Amino acid sequence: MASTDLAGALAAVLGGQGLHVQGCDSGPPGEPLPPARLRKSVCYVVLAVFLNEQDEVLLIQEAKRECRGAWYLPAGRMEPGESIVDALQREVKEEAGLLCQPLTLLAVEERGPAWIRFAFLAQHTGGILKTAEEADGESLQAAWYPRTSLPTPLRAHDILHLIELAASYNQQARHPPILPQELPCTLVCQRLVATFASVQAIWVLVGTEGVPHLPITACGFTPVEQRGGIKMAILRLLQECLSLHNLAVETKGLLGLQHLGRDQTDGICLDVLVSVAFQDQGLHTEPPKVQGENFSWWKVMEEDLKHQLLQRLQDSSVVPIYR
Repeated sequence: MASTDLAGALAAVLGGQGLHVQGCDSGPPGEPLPPARLRKSVCYVVLAVFLNEQDEVLLIQEAKRECRGAWYLPAGRMEPGESIVDALQREVKEEAGLLCQPLTLLAVEERGPAWIRFAFLAQHTGGILKTAEEADGESLQAAWYPRTSLPTPLRAHDILHLIELAASYNQQARHPPILPQELPCTLVCQRLVATFASVQAIWVLVGTEGVPHLPITACGFTPVEQRGGIKMAILRLLQECLSLHNLAVETKGLLGLQHLGRDQTDGICLDVLVSVAFQDQGLHTEPPKVQGENFSWWKVMEEDLKHQLLQRLQDSSVVPIYR
C-alpha cells in the first residue's frame, strides 16, 4: 500500500468509517482463535442515555426479580443476528415504549473481550412512554426524571457517570459523532492508530506483512488476557515490535467501531488511538526503533491528517474506554 493509500485508510478511520479486516498482526499465543459468537463466547450490551430539553433523563423501572422496582437506563444484551443499532432500538422499545435514533457512541465499557457494553447518547423519535399499566417482563414502567434528582433505588450507580458524560457532550461535544459501521468481523479485535509525535512531525505504526496497513491485534480469551482487558492486546502487539522499558504508552480512546451481526459475524473491530512517547524529558525527533520486519513507522506528510491526529491526541477527542 502506497503512502497515499495509507493516508486514505487513516482518513477513513479518523472519520469513523471503518475498514475491512483482512487479518490480524498479533494474537494470543496458542491455538487460532475461534470466531466470536454471541451467547456463547461473547456478550455485548447496549445502553441508551436520553436527555430532554428540561434536562431530564429517561429511566426504566426494572421488572427482573433480582432488582425489581429499581431504576436504570434502558439497556440489555444483544441477540445473535442483530446490529448494534438494531439491538439498541429494540431494547428501548421493549423497556420504555419509545422509538429512537442513536446520536453518538458515548463510551465503551469492558470486562475483557467476553463482555463489552456500548453506551449511546440517543434521541426519541416516536412511540408512547410505557406506563405502569403496561408493565411486563421487560420493565414495570418508564419515566423522565431531573438529571440532578434521580429516583431511588437505582439498580446500580454505574450509570451516573454515563449520564454526566451525556450532559457534558450536549454542552460541548468532545469528539465527532461516532456510530457503528456495519462491516463484517469474525473476531474481537482492535485496529491501532499508534502514534509518535515530535515537535515537527508525527508518525503512525504500520504493519508491513503483505500490503502495508494499520495493524490489527486480536483479543484473546485466556484468563491472563481477560484480566488485562482489551487493552492487553494493544500492549501485546507493541511489545512484539518495540522495546517498551523507556516508553510511555497511553490508550487515548476509540475513533470508531465496526460490527455486522448478520451471517454469524459476531466479532467487532475497535479503532483505537494510542500514543507512544519516550519517558525521559529529552528532545526526541525520531520514533523509537522498530524490532523485526513486520512493522515500521510511517511519517504522515499530509497536513490535514497531521492536524487531525494532533488535535485528537491533544484534546482527547475520542470515545473513552472504561474498565
